[in-house]
Amino acid sequence: MIFRQLFDQASSTYTYLLGDPQTHEAVLIDCVFEQHKRDAALIRELELTLICTLDTHCHADHVTGAWLMKHALGSKIGLSPQYAAKNVDLPLLHASRVPFGRHALEVRATPGHTAGCVSFVTEDRTRAFTGDALLVRGAGRTDFQEGDPHLLFRSIRDELLSLPDDCQVLPAHDYEGRTSSTIAEERRYNPRIGGGAREEDFVGYMRSLGLPHPKQLAIALPANLRAGEPEDGRAPTSPTWGPVVTTFAGLEEIAPEWVATHRSAVHVLDVRSPLEFDGEFGHLEGAQLIPLEELQRRAAEVPRDKPVVVVCQTGKRSGLGSVILRKSGVAQAANLAGGMLRFRELGLPS
Repeated sequence: MIFRQLFDQASSTYTYLLGDPQTHEAVLIDCVFEQHKRDAALIRELELTLICTLDTHCHADHVTGAWLMKHALGSKIGLSPQYAAKNVDLPLLHASRVPFGRHALEVRATPGHTAGCVSFVTEDRTRAFTGDALLVRGAGRTDFQEGDPHLLFRSIRDELLSLPDDCQVLPAHDYEGRTSSTIAEERRYNPRIGGGAREEDFVGYMRSLGLPHPKQLAIALPANLRAGEPEDGRAPTSPTWGPVVTTFAGLEEIAPEWVATHRSAVHVLDVRSPLEFDGEFGHLEGAQLIPLEELQRRAAEVPRDKPVVVVCQTGKRSGLGSVILRKSGVAQAANLAGGMLRFRELGLPS
Protein backbone atom coordinates (compact mmCIF):
# COMPACT_ATOMS: atom_id res chain seq x y z
CA MET A 1 0.00 0.00 0.00
CA ILE A 2 1.17 3.51 -0.78
CA PHE A 3 1.28 5.47 2.49
CA ARG A 4 2.23 9.09 3.13
CA GLN A 5 1.93 11.13 6.33
CA LEU A 6 1.76 14.89 5.69
CA PHE A 7 1.81 17.76 8.19
CA ASP A 8 0.25 21.22 8.45
CA GLN A 9 2.40 23.29 10.78
CA ALA A 10 -0.19 26.01 11.46
CA SER A 11 -2.74 23.59 12.96
CA SER A 12 -0.40 20.66 13.80
CA THR A 13 -2.64 18.44 11.65
CA TYR A 14 -1.56 15.16 10.11
CA THR A 15 -3.03 14.29 6.72
CA TYR A 16 -2.75 10.74 5.41
CA LEU A 17 -2.69 9.55 1.80
CA LEU A 18 -3.35 5.84 1.15
CA GLY A 19 -3.21 4.32 -2.30
CA ASP A 20 -3.27 1.02 -4.14
CA PRO A 21 -0.12 0.77 -6.31
CA GLN A 22 -1.86 -1.52 -8.80
CA THR A 23 -5.21 0.20 -9.39
CA HIS A 24 -3.89 3.68 -8.42
CA GLU A 25 -7.05 4.42 -6.43
CA ALA A 26 -6.47 6.46 -3.27
CA VAL A 27 -8.13 8.06 -0.25
CA LEU A 28 -7.05 11.15 1.70
CA ILE A 29 -7.73 11.46 5.45
CA ASP A 30 -8.08 14.79 7.31
CA CYS A 31 -6.87 17.14 4.58
CA VAL A 32 -6.35 20.85 5.30
CA PHE A 33 -7.80 23.70 3.19
CA GLU A 34 -4.52 25.63 2.90
CA GLN A 35 -2.62 22.48 1.85
CA HIS A 36 -4.83 21.45 -1.05
CA LYS A 37 -2.24 22.36 -3.72
CA ARG A 38 0.41 20.30 -1.92
CA ASP A 39 -1.91 17.31 -1.59
CA ALA A 40 -3.15 17.52 -5.18
CA ALA A 41 0.44 17.73 -6.44
CA LEU A 42 1.46 14.59 -4.55
CA ILE A 43 -1.57 12.70 -5.85
CA ARG A 44 -0.73 13.79 -9.39
CA GLU A 45 2.98 12.95 -9.10
CA LEU A 46 2.22 9.48 -7.70
CA GLU A 47 -0.25 9.02 -10.59
CA LEU A 48 -3.14 8.26 -8.25
CA THR A 49 -6.87 8.75 -8.68
CA LEU A 50 -8.41 10.22 -5.54
CA ILE A 51 -11.62 8.31 -4.80
CA CYS A 52 -12.64 10.21 -1.67
CA THR A 53 -11.55 12.48 1.15
CA LEU A 54 -12.38 11.30 4.66
CA ASP A 55 -12.59 13.46 7.77
CA THR A 56 -12.36 11.78 11.15
CA HIS A 57 -14.58 14.53 12.61
CA CYS A 58 -15.78 18.09 12.15
CA HIS A 59 -12.57 19.91 13.05
CA ALA A 60 -12.47 23.02 15.24
CA ASP A 61 -8.87 24.08 14.59
CA HIS A 62 -8.67 24.11 10.80
CA VAL A 63 -10.89 24.07 7.72
CA THR A 64 -11.00 20.80 5.80
CA GLY A 65 -9.78 20.69 2.22
CA ALA A 66 -12.42 18.15 1.23
CA TRP A 67 -14.53 20.49 -0.92
CA LEU A 68 -11.45 21.85 -2.70
CA MET A 69 -10.23 18.34 -3.52
CA LYS A 70 -13.66 17.44 -4.88
CA HIS A 71 -13.66 20.64 -6.94
CA ALA A 72 -10.18 19.91 -8.33
CA LEU A 73 -10.17 16.11 -8.62
CA GLY A 74 -13.79 14.96 -8.51
CA SER A 75 -13.35 12.97 -5.29
CA LYS A 76 -16.26 12.17 -2.98
CA ILE A 77 -16.51 13.61 0.54
CA GLY A 78 -16.88 11.32 3.55
CA LEU A 79 -17.97 12.44 7.04
CA SER A 80 -20.14 11.09 9.84
CA PRO A 81 -23.86 11.82 9.27
CA GLN A 82 -23.98 12.90 12.93
CA TYR A 83 -23.03 16.43 11.83
CA ALA A 84 -25.67 16.78 9.07
CA ALA A 85 -23.04 18.68 7.07
CA LYS A 86 -23.55 19.91 3.51
CA ASN A 87 -21.76 18.49 0.45
CA VAL A 88 -21.18 15.05 2.00
CA ASP A 89 -21.41 12.19 -0.53
CA LEU A 90 -20.36 9.32 1.70
CA PRO A 91 -21.94 9.05 5.18
CA LEU A 92 -19.38 7.30 7.38
CA LEU A 93 -21.44 4.81 9.37
CA HIS A 94 -20.04 2.50 12.03
CA ALA A 95 -18.79 -0.82 10.61
CA SER A 96 -19.03 0.39 7.01
CA ARG A 97 -16.13 -0.02 4.58
CA VAL A 98 -14.40 2.51 2.34
CA PRO A 99 -12.79 0.60 -0.54
CA PHE A 100 -9.92 1.89 -2.69
CA GLY A 101 -8.55 -0.57 -5.20
CA ARG A 102 -7.75 -3.88 -3.52
CA HIS A 103 -7.78 -2.26 -0.07
CA ALA A 104 -10.44 -0.88 2.24
CA LEU A 105 -10.78 1.00 5.51
CA GLU A 106 -13.17 -0.08 8.24
CA VAL A 107 -15.09 2.80 9.83
CA ARG A 108 -15.34 2.68 13.63
CA ALA A 109 -17.51 5.17 15.48
CA THR A 110 -15.38 6.67 18.27
CA PRO A 111 -17.47 9.57 19.66
CA GLY A 112 -16.55 11.53 22.75
CA HIS A 113 -14.22 14.25 21.47
CA THR A 114 -17.23 15.26 19.39
CA ALA A 115 -20.47 13.40 18.86
CA GLY A 116 -19.51 12.36 15.32
CA CYS A 117 -15.89 11.24 15.59
CA VAL A 118 -14.88 8.15 13.65
CA SER A 119 -11.62 6.24 13.29
CA PHE A 120 -10.41 4.20 10.31
CA VAL A 121 -8.71 0.81 10.55
CA THR A 122 -6.99 -1.01 7.70
CA GLU A 123 -8.34 -4.47 6.91
CA ASP A 124 -5.21 -6.18 8.20
CA ARG A 125 -5.44 -4.13 11.42
CA THR A 126 -1.89 -2.84 11.10
CA ARG A 127 -2.87 0.85 11.05
CA ALA A 128 -5.53 2.86 12.88
CA PHE A 129 -6.25 6.47 11.96
CA THR A 130 -7.64 7.66 15.26
CA GLY A 131 -8.49 11.30 14.56
CA ASP A 132 -8.80 13.21 17.84
CA ALA A 133 -10.11 10.25 19.83
CA LEU A 134 -6.81 8.59 20.76
CA LEU A 135 -3.67 10.72 20.45
CA VAL A 136 -0.06 9.78 21.06
CA ARG A 137 0.05 9.80 24.89
CA GLY A 138 -3.19 11.73 24.98
CA ALA A 139 -6.84 11.94 23.97
CA GLY A 140 -9.02 14.57 22.34
CA ARG A 141 -10.55 17.22 24.56
CA THR A 142 -14.22 16.76 25.51
CA ASP A 143 -15.33 20.21 26.66
CA PHE A 144 -17.24 21.43 23.56
CA GLN A 145 -18.99 20.19 20.39
CA GLU A 146 -21.10 17.71 22.38
CA GLY A 147 -17.95 16.16 23.84
CA ASP A 148 -18.42 13.53 26.55
CA PRO A 149 -15.48 12.07 28.52
CA HIS A 150 -17.50 9.00 29.57
CA LEU A 151 -18.32 8.28 25.95
CA LEU A 152 -14.75 8.88 24.80
CA PHE A 153 -13.37 6.48 27.42
CA ARG A 154 -15.66 3.71 26.14
CA SER A 155 -14.90 4.52 22.51
CA ILE A 156 -11.15 4.28 23.03
CA ARG A 157 -11.40 1.18 25.21
CA ASP A 158 -13.82 -0.76 23.02
CA GLU A 159 -12.93 0.33 19.48
CA LEU A 160 -9.21 1.20 19.63
CA LEU A 161 -7.43 -0.41 22.57
CA SER A 162 -9.05 -3.69 21.52
CA LEU A 163 -6.92 -3.70 18.35
CA PRO A 164 -3.73 -5.81 18.11
CA ASP A 165 -0.73 -4.66 20.15
CA ASP A 166 1.39 -3.84 17.09
CA CYS A 167 -1.34 -1.85 15.33
CA GLN A 168 0.09 1.58 14.51
CA VAL A 169 -1.74 4.58 16.01
CA LEU A 170 -1.85 7.48 13.55
CA PRO A 171 -3.58 10.53 15.08
CA ALA A 172 -5.01 13.65 13.43
CA HIS A 173 -2.84 15.95 15.56
CA ASP A 174 0.30 16.12 17.62
CA TYR A 175 1.80 19.26 19.12
CA GLU A 176 5.15 17.79 20.18
CA GLY A 177 6.36 16.32 16.88
CA ARG A 178 5.36 12.73 17.67
CA THR A 179 4.29 11.03 14.46
CA SER A 180 2.82 7.71 15.61
CA SER A 181 2.59 5.11 18.34
CA THR A 182 1.20 1.59 18.81
CA ILE A 183 -1.83 0.24 20.61
CA ALA A 184 0.45 -1.59 23.07
CA GLU A 185 2.29 1.63 23.91
CA GLU A 186 -0.89 3.63 24.46
CA ARG A 187 -2.51 0.85 26.46
CA ARG A 188 0.50 0.89 28.78
CA TYR A 189 1.85 4.45 28.81
CA ASN A 190 -0.97 6.84 27.86
CA PRO A 191 -1.28 9.08 30.97
CA ARG A 192 -5.01 9.64 30.42
CA ILE A 193 -6.32 6.18 29.65
CA GLY A 194 -3.41 3.74 29.79
CA GLY A 195 -1.96 1.66 32.61
CA GLY A 196 -5.28 0.26 33.76
CA ALA A 197 -6.97 3.67 34.20
CA ARG A 198 -10.61 3.41 35.22
CA GLU A 199 -13.41 5.46 33.69
CA GLU A 200 -13.58 7.80 36.69
CA ASP A 201 -9.82 8.43 36.40
CA PHE A 202 -10.15 9.38 32.75
CA VAL A 203 -13.22 11.56 33.28
CA GLY A 204 -11.60 13.41 36.18
CA TYR A 205 -8.47 14.03 34.12
CA MET A 206 -10.37 15.30 31.07
CA ARG A 207 -12.62 17.62 33.10
CA SER A 208 -9.59 19.26 34.70
CA LEU A 209 -7.64 20.14 31.53
CA GLY A 210 -8.76 23.80 31.43
CA LEU A 211 -7.74 24.34 27.80
CA PRO A 212 -8.56 27.56 25.88
CA HIS A 213 -10.85 27.16 22.88
CA PRO A 214 -9.11 26.73 19.50
CA LYS A 215 -8.27 30.06 17.83
CA GLN A 216 -9.96 29.04 14.56
CA LEU A 217 -13.15 27.75 16.21
CA ALA A 218 -15.49 30.50 14.93
CA ILE A 219 -14.19 30.08 11.38
CA ALA A 220 -13.53 26.37 11.21
CA LEU A 221 -16.81 24.92 12.51
CA PRO A 222 -19.21 26.73 10.13
CA ALA A 223 -16.89 26.04 7.18
CA ASN A 224 -16.52 22.37 8.06
CA LEU A 225 -20.28 21.99 8.25
CA ARG A 226 -20.09 22.83 4.53
CA ALA A 227 -17.22 20.31 4.07
CA GLY A 228 -14.85 23.23 3.57
CA GLU A 229 -16.80 25.02 0.84
CA PRO A 230 -16.10 28.80 0.99
CA GLU A 231 -19.11 30.97 1.82
CA ASP A 232 -19.19 32.35 -1.73
CA GLY A 233 -18.83 28.87 -3.24
CA ARG A 234 -15.66 29.85 -5.09
CA ALA A 235 -12.35 28.02 -5.03
CA PRO A 236 -9.16 30.06 -4.49
CA THR A 237 -7.91 31.48 -7.75
CA SER A 238 -5.08 29.82 -9.66
CA PRO A 239 -2.76 31.60 -12.10
CA THR A 240 -4.77 32.66 -15.16
CA TRP A 241 -1.93 33.55 -17.52
CA GLY A 242 -1.15 29.92 -18.30
CA PRO A 243 -1.57 26.29 -17.16
CA VAL A 244 0.74 26.62 -14.17
CA VAL A 245 1.03 23.50 -12.00
CA THR A 246 2.24 23.48 -8.39
CA THR A 247 4.55 20.54 -7.63
CA PHE A 248 4.75 18.63 -4.33
CA ALA A 249 8.07 20.44 -3.79
CA GLY A 250 6.14 23.72 -3.88
CA LEU A 251 7.42 24.94 -7.24
CA GLU A 252 5.19 26.46 -9.90
CA GLU A 253 5.91 24.92 -13.29
CA ILE A 254 4.63 25.28 -16.82
CA ALA A 255 4.85 22.83 -19.71
CA PRO A 256 7.32 23.54 -22.56
CA GLU A 257 4.67 22.83 -25.20
CA TRP A 258 2.56 25.76 -23.91
CA VAL A 259 5.58 28.06 -23.77
CA ALA A 260 6.52 27.20 -27.36
CA THR A 261 3.07 28.17 -28.66
CA HIS A 262 2.70 31.27 -26.45
CA ARG A 263 6.24 32.62 -26.73
CA SER A 264 5.18 36.24 -27.26
CA ALA A 265 2.97 36.20 -24.14
CA VAL A 266 5.82 35.57 -21.70
CA HIS A 267 9.27 36.87 -20.84
CA VAL A 268 11.89 34.11 -20.76
CA LEU A 269 14.69 34.34 -18.21
CA ASP A 270 17.61 31.93 -18.66
CA VAL A 271 19.65 31.33 -15.49
CA ARG A 272 22.44 29.19 -16.98
CA SER A 273 26.01 30.27 -17.60
CA PRO A 274 26.88 32.15 -20.82
CA LEU A 275 28.69 29.02 -22.06
CA GLU A 276 25.55 26.88 -21.58
CA PHE A 277 23.36 29.60 -23.08
CA ASP A 278 25.22 29.25 -26.39
CA GLY A 279 25.94 25.53 -25.96
CA GLU A 280 24.51 22.30 -27.35
CA PHE A 281 20.92 22.81 -26.18
CA GLY A 282 20.71 26.37 -27.45
CA HIS A 283 18.34 28.90 -25.91
CA LEU A 284 14.92 30.37 -26.56
CA GLU A 285 14.83 33.32 -28.92
CA GLY A 286 14.78 36.63 -27.08
CA ALA A 287 15.63 35.07 -23.73
CA GLN A 288 17.26 37.27 -21.10
CA LEU A 289 20.41 35.77 -19.57
CA ILE A 290 21.13 36.25 -15.86
CA PRO A 291 23.14 33.38 -14.29
CA LEU A 292 21.50 31.98 -11.17
CA GLU A 293 24.29 33.06 -8.84
CA GLU A 294 23.70 36.68 -9.94
CA LEU A 295 19.92 36.64 -9.93
CA GLN A 296 19.27 37.75 -6.36
CA ARG A 297 21.18 41.03 -6.78
CA ARG A 298 20.01 41.57 -10.37
CA ALA A 299 16.33 40.67 -9.98
CA ALA A 300 15.29 44.27 -10.65
CA GLU A 301 16.57 43.88 -14.23
CA VAL A 302 13.83 41.34 -15.02
CA PRO A 303 10.86 43.00 -16.81
CA ARG A 304 7.54 42.64 -15.02
CA ASP A 305 5.10 43.55 -17.77
CA LYS A 306 4.68 39.87 -18.72
CA PRO A 307 4.69 36.59 -16.82
CA VAL A 308 8.25 35.27 -16.45
CA VAL A 309 9.24 31.73 -17.45
CA VAL A 310 12.56 30.72 -15.90
CA VAL A 311 14.77 28.31 -17.87
CA CYS A 312 17.89 26.23 -17.29
CA GLN A 313 19.33 22.98 -18.64
CA THR A 314 17.04 20.49 -16.84
CA GLY A 315 14.62 22.61 -14.78
CA LYS A 316 16.46 22.33 -11.47
CA ARG A 317 18.32 25.64 -11.16
CA SER A 318 15.46 27.47 -12.81
CA GLY A 319 13.14 26.13 -10.10
CA LEU A 320 15.20 27.99 -7.53
CA GLY A 321 15.29 30.95 -9.89
CA SER A 322 11.50 31.15 -9.91
CA VAL A 323 11.49 31.13 -6.09
CA ILE A 324 14.05 33.98 -6.02
CA LEU A 325 11.90 36.00 -8.42
CA ARG A 326 8.74 35.55 -6.36
CA LYS A 327 10.59 36.63 -3.22
CA SER A 328 11.77 39.73 -5.07
CA GLY A 329 8.18 40.68 -5.93
CA VAL A 330 7.57 39.02 -9.32
CA ALA A 331 4.05 37.65 -8.82
CA GLN A 332 3.80 35.77 -12.12
CA ALA A 333 6.79 33.47 -12.46
CA ALA A 334 7.01 29.79 -13.31
CA ASN A 335 9.71 27.22 -13.95
CA LEU A 336 10.00 25.63 -17.40
CA ALA A 337 9.34 21.95 -16.61
CA GLY A 338 12.26 19.81 -17.76
CA GLY A 339 14.29 22.79 -18.98
CA MET A 340 15.99 23.03 -22.36
CA LEU A 341 16.65 19.28 -22.31
CA ARG A 342 12.91 18.57 -22.38
CA PHE A 343 12.38 21.35 -24.90
CA ARG A 344 14.85 19.68 -27.25
CA GLU A 345 13.46 16.17 -26.66
CA LEU A 346 10.04 17.44 -27.78
CA GLY A 347 11.53 18.94 -30.95
CA LEU A 348 10.40 22.44 -30.03
CA PRO A 349 12.15 25.44 -31.64
CA SER A 350 15.15 26.97 -29.85
